[in-house]
Amino acid sequence: MIYGREGMMALLLGVFFDLLIGDPHCFYHPIRLVGNLISVTEKGLRAVFPKTGQGEKTAGVFLSVIVCSVTAGAVAAVLYLAGKIHPYLHLAVMALFCYWMLAAKSLKDESMKVYRELKKEDLKAARRAVSMIVGRDTDQLTAEGVTKAAVETVAENASDGVMAPLLYLAVGGPVLGAFYKAVNTMDSMVGYKNEKYLYFGRFAAKVDDVLNYIPARLSALFMVAAAGLTGLSAKNAWKIFKRDRYNHASPNSAQTEAAMAGALGVQLAGDAWYFGTLYKKKTIGDALRPVECEDIRRANRLMYASAGLLLIVVMLLYCSFNVLTLL
Repeated sequence: MIYGREGMMALLLGVFFDLLIGDPHCFYHPIRLVGNLISVTEKGLRAVFPKTGQGEKTAGVFLSVIVCSVTAGAVAAVLYLAGKIHPYLHLAVMALFCYWMLAAKSLKDESMKVYRELKKEDLKAARRAVSMIVGRDTDQLTAEGVTKAAVETVAENASDGVMAPLLYLAVGGPVLGAFYKAVNTMDSMVGYKNEKYLYFGRFAAKVDDVLNYIPARLSALFMVAAAGLTGLSAKNAWKIFKRDRYNHASPNSAQTEAAMAGALGVQLAGDAWYFGTLYKKKTIGDALRPVECEDIRRANRLMYASAGLLLIVVMLLYCSFNVLTLL
């Protein structure tokens, strides 16, 4: 823990405010500033570098370096200035950054919008709600397809949006957390394997794979452990995790999806449409029963329980480290 006691206090405050407030829509979220930076930088780099495969690959490397440097540097500068003014201000700003980088409540709130529309049997509204949290085409999805998309998003973002940021914040504070969020945001914006981003977004996607390699696997293991605490099947979660955790083009995405599918006893993934093109994908899990809208609620409970277990372990490790330093 680089930031010691102050860092742990800031992280706990950040978790508390995320659970209490989530992503308020009344003000501009700083992560959207990162998105704007990515868009502006992409436009500038595309104007400078040649429109060839190698040219776009090189531009993609520059994109990653610029966006990560500016994002992490800005956070470091703000923290430095806050520390110069007052230690309590430094703590408050650290906590605010931690809060901004966690997305547990927002993930739950957005997925539960899908749940509520499905409960009302308003498929059109459910498709519209799920389109806000997934990258696939949703206009032709059935009610089961909408539900699966929402559950898969909770499973994948349990790692990307909750547990991975928590780990990086615990290890390196808001600066490392900001670096991770910059990479993760780039991957979500340019990491597509389509004609526009096949070469330009390749480097960002690879960096995202590297940064999520360990967190994705830890998140899945915590999800397996938490399954029994939420009335789900830890045994089946472990079975499907071991069997299907590589049933995805990404080396990381299927890790938590496999644990989630096993815990729920349903089958996820499979073929999906993106930008009008059908992509053939392997399925994850066994269809022990049909997917139902209540699985969205169950997925969120499992996400919260998994993140809670991870936070407890982080706190125990922090306390153990501090005890050892006193011996």
